[in-house]
Amino acid sequence: MIKNKVLSALVAAGMLTSLSLAEAATTVTIGTVNNGDMIRMQSLTNEFEKAHPDIKLDWVVLEENVLRQRLTTDIATKGGQFDVMTIGMYEAPIWGKKGWLTAMEQLPADYDINDVFPAVRDGLSADGTLYALPFYAESSMTYYRKDLFAENGLSMPGQPTWDQIKGFAQKLHKPEQGQYGICLRGKAGWGENMAFLTTMSNTFGARWFDEKWQPEFTGEAWTNTVNFYVDLLGNYGPPGASSNGFNENLALFNSGKCGMWMDATVAGSFVTDSKQSKVADKVGFALAPSQVTTKGAGWLWSWALAIPETSDAKSAAKTFVTWATSKEYSGLVAKTSGIANIPPGTRKSTYANHKYMEAAPFAEKTLEAMSSADPENSTLKPKPYVGVQFAAIPEFQAIATQVGKLISGALAGSMSVDKALASAQKVTTREMKRARYYK
Repeated sequence: MIKNKVLSALVAAGMLTSLSLAEAATTVTIGTVNNGDMIRMQSLTNEFEKAHPDIKLDWVVLEENVLRQRLTTDIATKGGQFDVMTIGMYEAPIWGKKGWLTAMEQLPADYDINDVFPAVRDGLSADGTLYALPFYAESSMTYYRKDLFAENGLSMPGQPTWDQIKGFAQKLHKPEQGQYGICLRGKAGWGENMAFLTTMSNTFGARWFDEKWQPEFTGEAWTNTVNFYVDLLGNYGPPGASSNGFNENLALFNSGKCGMWMDATVAGSFVTDSKQSKVADKVGFALAPSQVTTKGAGWLWSWALAIPETSDAKSAAKTFVTWATSKEYSGLVAKTSGIANIPPGTRKSTYANHKYMEAAPFAEKTLEAMSSADPENSTLKPKPYVGVQFAAIPEFQAIATQVGKLISGALAGSMSVDKALASAQKVTTREMKRARYYK
């Protein structure tokens, strides 16, 4: 009987301890994008919480445009809804300078920050201070169907021109068979269609602003770019292309409906994964297309995890962020999903691992694309801003969102290219004047 009482007391004590731990757990609210790698990160919540029973993860997973709007509004108004934000190379330096983000200092020794590619670290820093840790990093490249190219007697160069891409698209376009020559981003958004179009325009000799911050949308280079884009995607792309962003085009490519696709290098692990891609063993890789120049053909980006200054759970948030961007996390992904699915583009050690390079047929081209991306020198003519697929100024997000809607409208046929570009010029000039870049 005494033994039973002791046992009961121990059980009760254990239950109370468990309850106390549960009550004491710190909740970390994470705002992230609904891309495949982030969905995988969310699926590994139990692994993190098992190792850190004092922390509970609460996920807010949103479509890219919605996420950007929510996070920007929250941080600018000091709303404090999130403890971890998924942001990138555009936001991190700008928000960090404003004092909106917690500096990523005093990281654990085993985190090995020097293993992160310098270009990625620099892109997430301002004045030498790191404000976000990279979850994955990327450039952009060309995905194409090797089988369809062989059937049609086509050969993809290591870096094709846009004129060559158009010729390939014409031959591959067989809509009656559910096969489209090319898939490209058409969905409006500064990080959707404008990220892609800015790299395309770079190769046509365009730039967002001249040295005096004057926009150039009505100039020859932008006019040639957007006319070419609307013609290419309108004639040889899937129906409803103006609604397609990264995720929609990934689904089309994986289902075998795209002869070619130019987009983020991070898609490499998805298009070659037989569990989700019908064409996994038929995909070829090339650098993003050039035209009059190769400058700025492939973008440079990192989806990274940052901690807003408004968070009331900074310590727990930092524990999560360092875990999710660590070598340990990469090892966990390799174990649970296969080594080719390690978040790419961030660490030198990933690309020094011969097992990864053998398992990931896209890895070599990813590394080449990222190495050639130069945010300082991405346009044919000199530019006053930093960035390949964006201009690193606070006003860019609002301006490019509006311009993206106009060009998506031209793609959908609701206005002419000339009208869209004239409106883009007007909108951009007005906003730059309002921001006092000039009178």
